Formats: sequence, C-alpha cells, structure tokens
Amino acid sequence: MQGVNTEQLLPVLSPGRHRNPRRGACFMEYASYLAGLRWSDHPACTHPSVAALARLVNDVTSDEARSRLTGLIPSVVGLVGNDPRVPLVVSALAASTALPISNEVRQRALAAGLLRCERLLAGYTGEVTDRTRLAVRAALNTAPTAEAWARAFEGDESVFRPRPIAVSDEAMLRASVIGIAEACVVDPDDRLVKLLTKVIAETSEILRPQPTAAPAPRALQLK
Repeated sequence: MQGVNTEQLLPVLSPGRHRNPRRGACFMEYASYLAGLRWSDHPACTHPSVAALARLVNDVTSDEARSRLTGLIPSVVGLVGNDPRVPLVVSALAASTALPISNEVRQRALAAGLLRCERLLAGYTGEVTDRTRLAVRAALNTAPTAEAWARAFEGDESVFRPRPIAVSDEAMLRASVIGIAEACVVDPDDRLVKLLTKVIAETSEILRPQPTAAPAPRALQLK
C-alpha cells in the first residue's frame, strides 16, 4: 500500500475566502483547520483583533511571500481572551508601522487613530503597553504635519476624551495594511510579515502570561 503524502492533505494559503480546504485557505481558515473547528475565516480560536489583522495581511501579501505566513498560524490557535488592551495594541502597532511610509491622505487618518490609541493606552500599565506607546510616539514623530492636522481636525477635547476603539477596529487595520502594501518601499511583504509576527508576540504576552518562577530555595548551611 502506498503511503499518503500528507502535504497533499494540507490547504494552500491564498487570498480571500474558500468553501473548503481543497480550494485553498486564508490564514484564519487554516487556523480553524488546525484547531479542529468548523471551517471558518472567523474561528473562535483566535482573538478577533489578531484575526482581523491576519486576514488582511494574508490577502495583500504577494503570492510569492504568502507561504512565509504559514509558520505563524499555529501561534494564533488558542490566542483568546477579553483583555481590553489587545484591540488597542493591535491597532496601534499596525498604524505605527504604516504611518511613516503611507501617502499624505492616509497619514492623516492614521495619525488621528494613533492619537486616540495613545490616550487610551495611557490608562494601562505593563511592558507591552509601554512598548506600544513608544512605538506610537515614534511613528507620530515621523509625521508631525499629519499629527498637527489630526489634532486640529479632531480638536483637543476629542483627543483627550477619545471615542472607544472597536473590538477589531477593521477600518484602522485596513488603512494600515493597505498603506503598507501600497507604500513606495522595496520590502512591503517583509514589513507585513514582521508586523503580524510582532502583533502575535505582543498579544501572546498579554493573553498567555508566563508564570513567574518561584525563587530557588536557599541551600542549608550546616554548622
């Protein structure tokens, strides 16, 4: 009896939605497959904000580079939780990556979103939110004209008392990912893969905190 080539049983990453694994899979459909869940691009095994970014990155990454995303899929299976920091971190990291390289019109929209993220992140503590705030400020510093426009457009009150970010904030994520994909840079695929990798790592730190190791017992001193 001839052996079965298991590679032929695995779906191939491709853009868009697919009816079944034989027709291919997007990033999140592949995750539902690995998790043993009903075939879906919105599986319950992954936080909605991370899943939203993963779908967008999958769809705009070039066919040549998309296979590089496959190795990230297992890391989103079981990445779930209700921590309110996650949507902010995902949106902020995406927009911070896109802002410095986007066109002027998109920069304005991203700057407005980042100002809201910056104010909302100030209400939280922790290493992930600290790093994210630094990334937001660094990005805004690269586009002072866009930041000034955003402050004038929204007004000081809306910046200091921002409206809440939605659970997945699809509009901000879409503007960020498309901004990266369409930017005049030589490595948009690399930037997209690095963004998704970083988002998974940072949200994993929030949703899968590692237990603090207990101090080693002191050695007994014999008198």
